[in-house]
Amino acid sequence: MRYEPVIGLEIHAQLRTQTKIFCGCSTAFGAAPNSQVCPVCLGLPGALPVLNRQAVDYAIKAALALGCRVQRESIFARKNYFYPDLPKGYQISQYERPLALGGGFEMTVGGAPKFVSLTRIHMEEDAGKSLHEGFFDSDRRTYIDYNRSGVPLIEIVSEPDMRSAAEAAEFFARLRDVLVWLGVNDGNMEEGSLRCDANVSIRPVGQEAFGTKAEVKNVNSFRYLEKALAYEIERQIDVLEAGGRVVQETRLFDSGSGRTHSMRSKEEAHDYRYFPEPDLPPLVVDEARIEAVRATMPELPEARRKRFVAEYAIPEYDAGVLTQSAELADYFEAVARDAANPKGASNWIMGELLRTLKERSASIAEVPLAPGKLAGLIRLVENGTISSSIGKDVFAKMYESGRAAEDIVAAEGLAQIGDEGALLAIVRDVIARNADAAAQVKAGKTQTFGFLVGQVMKASRGKANPKLVNDLLKRELT
Repeated sequence: MRYEPVIGLEIHAQLRTQTKIFCGCSTAFGAAPNSQVCPVCLGLPGALPVLNRQAVDYAIKAALALGCRVQRESIFARKNYFYPDLPKGYQISQYERPLALGGGFEMTVGGAPKFVSLTRIHMEEDAGKSLHEGFFDSDRRTYIDYNRSGVPLIEIVSEPDMRSAAEAAEFFARLRDVLVWLGVNDGNMEEGSLRCDANVSIRPVGQEAFGTKAEVKNVNSFRYLEKALAYEIERQIDVLEAGGRVVQETRLFDSGSGRTHSMRSKEEAHDYRYFPEPDLPPLVVDEARIEAVRATMPELPEARRKRFVAEYAIPEYDAGVLTQSAELADYFEAVARDAANPKGASNWIMGELLRTLKERSASIAEVPLAPGKLAGLIRLVENGTISSSIGKDVFAKMYESGRAAEDIVAAEGLAQIGDEGALLAIVRDVIARNADAAAQVKAGKTQTFGFLVGQVMKASRGKANPKLVNDLLKRELT
């Protein structure tokens, strides 16, 4: 029997505020354990929460970007469960009346468009962190760091619209792009600021009813999400085909073995005994506030990709690469406009610039070249002042020194040789020193022609005009 998977994701995104959601403690990552805590985020008796306005605005911004309906009134609730990293014994979240409903976005998987709908976006506080290893007595003790307790989160819940592990991984990746683009999340999955829970079930192809789902908890990379779901789908198929029954449970993914394993039975909403948070009033968001947040919205990645293709006549692939981040897209536009050559700007940025950044593990924000300087280099190559190979050497020197391309070319005498008389002397000298190769070309062995071109370029230290070299060699060898 053929089965199809049914997948929905719950993505927890840390909002990029300076302070926690209900107190003034810092949200900075990497501080000494339990150094960024106070009576509020530790849940001490008598401490009262105060809602972070910036966190609300960031949550609204994400909701608008994802096409959600922001609710005029939402309610914070207590989600009750006991775990050592939850100091209050409950988590302040939203349940029956979340901040935003609906929404979704379109992505492309395997060349085909796919729209994934959202159920809701709600706000909540993060828990602390249990540390199970790294200490001399980790074999018998667990340590707790409460620095993360109270960090503001949004939980983005999708509909069960995805039908493969690849679709789920692509959805997670595209959602991360949007959140980082907006500036509401830093996208750093290694530090835990973006995490994903996946609900997955299988059913016979053609069946409407869903199967029993398992939740794969706390996956923090696209690759691991795809691997975890692929394994879990096969595991559930094996269970059913062996005559067993899939159990509703929470499972963890072990990246080392590539397998999921059972963690606990899956809770239902009533297990958490939700009730309205008595220490927080309803969150009221009026239309004026929504419009104020909307006014700060940037052009979103998908819209910018389409505009780049239409306005700059570059391929869709180029547009996809150049909109990996807002900073990279801004840099491209500045170079393209200054150089008056969008495709040339795209080629240099995707080639030399991104390669250099990758080699140095640097970001676009750390590029020492102003867009105008890269545009100047592109103009020198395009107008024939220097060859593209010399251009790459000049780029490397520009990156190291910050100097303008024109200054480097002038100081080092790198301008391309386009004088026919000067080049003709070099061509004749190369032919004379490589008489056998020249004879082979004359005899019809055209593959040897490239060797002679290379020798001319070498003799001119890469400064010869390649087209003129080809023309002169052909003329001299006929």
